[in-house]
Amino acid sequence: MKRKIAVVAGGDSKEYEISMMSASVVLSHLDPSKFEPYLVVIRGKDWYYSDPGGLNYPVSIEDFSLDLPGRKIFFDGIFIAIHGTPGEDGKLQGYFDLLGLPYTSCDQATSAITFHKYFCNHYVSSFGVRIARSVVVHSMDGVHIETLQGSVGLPIFVKPVRGGSSVGTSKVKTWDEIGPALEKAFREDSQVMLEEYIPGREIACGVAWNKGKLITLPLTEIISKNEFFDYEAKYEGKSEEITPAVLPHRMAAECCDTSRMLYQLLNCRGIVRFDYILNGSDLFFLEVNTVPGFSELSIVPQQALTAGISLRELFTEAMERAPGPR
Repeated sequence: MKRKIAVVAGGDSKEYEISMMSASVVLSHLDPSKFEPYLVVIRGKDWYYSDPGGLNYPVSIEDFSLDLPGRKIFFDGIFIAIHGTPGEDGKLQGYFDLLGLPYTSCDQATSAITFHKYFCNHYVSSFGVRIARSVVVHSMDGVHIETLQGSVGLPIFVKPVRGGSSVGTSKVKTWDEIGPALEKAFREDSQVMLEEYIPGREIACGVAWNKGKLITLPLTEIISKNEFFDYEAKYEGKSEEITPAVLPHRMAAECCDTSRMLYQLLNCRGIVRFDYILNGSDLFFLEVNTVPGFSELSIVPQQALTAGISLRELFTEAMERAPGPR
């Protein structure tokens, strides 16, 4: 019997449209001989199933069930395709844990820690992985520019600590730019990180399960046509993504080994992408994406196809490996 799978999309962040694109690709590539997928959109308290004809049916927040004309659907598993809150920060994971429903992404604790960039970076550094210097400022505390000047040098990135797709992020080269950059970031989050700029090559490494083995996918080098890999560069064609990245063997091996190590030490599950800056021969960790983009133009699907792994294989194995009730 086919398993009924909710492909959960939408979310409450500015990555809503990207999430819907990811979900559309997942829906079209899950193995139809094994799964019966349903698109479930979540935005705030508005939860609904959107059928192929465009009709919407409410999904119960109490038990995540779906009432359709003449039948009631209880899902056997969840494929999380929400980028940002509540799908990447642990909120939905905790909810599905309470209901005993298996899902594809990292668990609640890992999702919450990795979604907070400052917490994640300093946790990762405890494993001996290089990170850029950074400080966090809180909107409620007020910001004293003079104090910041003694904490980090220029240039720096000013970014919300909880968010994705570089929304609210600025690269600051002079202290005159810090005020507007902080205002922009505080519109997205009450906590903002000021992070040292590390020059170098940006490298992305996808990690996933394939045929029962944890593998690293072919590396991607990201070359932004903008000042950095911002939202426009990510989604509006302002970047070049080279897969596989042309790297010295030693550096490629270090990137892959570090990614596998972090996947296990962070207790990751499902499909994950690790991002780095290669500064000369030094590898610096940037962040981990526990729900990376799944559209056919996104980095991880590009890497999988380069490795000869179809999206059906990639998504189906992720769903099949989703653990049952704990």
